[in-house]
Amino acid sequence: MLDILSAAATRLFDSEEPQDVAVATIIETEGSVPRPAGTSMLVDAAGGIVGSLTGGCVEGAVLEACQDALATGDASVQGFGYSDEDAFVVGLMCGGRIDVLIQPFRAGCSGLRAESEPVAVVLRLPSDDAWAPAAAVSAAAVDGSTGQSTDALAVGFDPLVPDAVVETALQRVGAFIRSGRTGRVRLAPPEGGREPIELFVETRITPAHLLVVGANAFGHALVEAARPLGLRITVCDPRPAFADPASYPGAEVVRAWPHRFLVEAAATGELDDRSMICVLSHDPKVDIPTLAVALDLDVAYVGAMGSRRSDRDRRAALREAGVASPALARLHSPIGLHLETFTPAEVAVSILAEILAVRGGRRQVVPLSDEREDSPLR
Repeated sequence: MLDILSAAATRLFDSEEPQDVAVATIIETEGSVPRPAGTSMLVDAAGGIVGSLTGGCVEGAVLEACQDALATGDASVQGFGYSDEDAFVVGLMCGGRIDVLIQPFRAGCSGLRAESEPVAVVLRLPSDDAWAPAAAVSAAAVDGSTGQSTDALAVGFDPLVPDAVVETALQRVGAFIRSGRTGRVRLAPPEGGREPIELFVETRITPAHLLVVGANAFGHALVEAARPLGLRITVCDPRPAFADPASYPGAEVVRAWPHRFLVEAAATGELDDRSMICVLSHDPKVDIPTLAVALDLDVAYVGAMGSRRSDRDRRAALREAGVASPALARLHSPIGLHLETFTPAEVAVSILAEILAVRGGRRQVVPLSDEREDSPLR
């Protein structure tokens, strides 16, 4: 929706002739589709159209749905996919499927007005529960004026969910925004509610950066496992024979000494406080200088692979290299959660599980079945 937010605001808040608008937003995709989740198309009360969802495949049906939403004030979620019987009417010729939120907004509604360039838009999916707010206020443009902290989410966010779950919603949506993700957030029903609360979050900020040091079987498995998370992934290895871009689809491959690459990446702003560095080379001549630089950077996560014995030797070498104790305390080594992993694919899952736990501020991880019944749905 960020792609048509300016056009929506122009119509909703026009000083002379404000208009109602309906916005169709792709909230989920499956298979081959023309545009990603978050893409929107706007239809105003005068019949004007801004944007496109699929380049023509389903626009006619979406236009009708938007016009119905303007007339009734009701939001809905509609699915469009390939159909052998009706392929040339509302089907996607590419063979995929999209779910589309059709959302009306009344002229002058406050939810889509941000004081500065928004970093995200949060939409509430329709619900039959009695507490649900009116469709006209079921979106919030998240203001970026206070940075990407959860404080920024407070602007226009409260009407989306009942008071009892505002804090949980802020935490979950904030995690999405900080990681640069777009997708659904599902919350447990509030007291007295029958249905889970579903929010759709679309972010503008660039994806978080995952740097994998070591072009080996473990690095390959980590890239494969991390690809669906929507991260920017870079593989760095000084050995040209191993650092083959064709072996790491979806990732950037850099042939350089990792510690030198880290210095350059930090200087050019390619690393920030959301970045994650996984040192999987298991070679002291690579590990020690790389970790010495990495632990001096303001990043979210630094981990290194190896046994407990190699971890003790590595920490001793880092102390000799001048790395102070507070910096060493930030090192996640041996890398990953203790899940009895053996294969590279299993190790990759344990690494990503630890990264998600650290990103969520969790020092201990327990099964959902051990948590309280009123814990947020994951």
